[in-house]
Amino acid sequence: MTSPLFHGLLATALAAGIVTTTSAAAQDSGKVFELRTYITYEGRLEALNTRFADHSIALLRKHGAEVVAFWTPVDGNNAENTLIYIVAFPSREARDQIWHAVFSDPTWPKIKADSEKGGKVVKRVTSRLMTATEYSPLQ
Repeated sequence: MTSPLFHGLLATALAAGIVTTTSAAAQDSGKVFELRTYITYEGRLEALNTRFADHSIALLRKHGAEVVAFWTPVDGNNAENTLIYIVAFPSREARDQIWHAVFSDPTWPKIKADSEKGGKVVKRVTSRLMTATEYSPLQ
């Protein structure tokens, strides 16, 4: 069962036109979407936001990931320490290859180390892989 937060985030993406093509095409191509939730250590969300804004988005794109959108919750447990985003991949296999390439990229260790100069940033990451339903206008 998905959470109301997930449904709200997806509805926001749809309403904003962030996702635009039919899901039938996405299903036919094997495209997968990954919903990732990062919980940071207390007071470290800004460091994570900076890491994504300045480096990680470009690194994901460099290796073939499609960055859909990012959100921070306005309420709920750990809202002040939470970053949520959706990234898309051509297939599950491509997802695995892209994540491997991102974390094997020679720039990644420096990006991570620079963002952790004030202390560790990420406490926990959860991930959920999804495919678009035939009635969802997703990329």
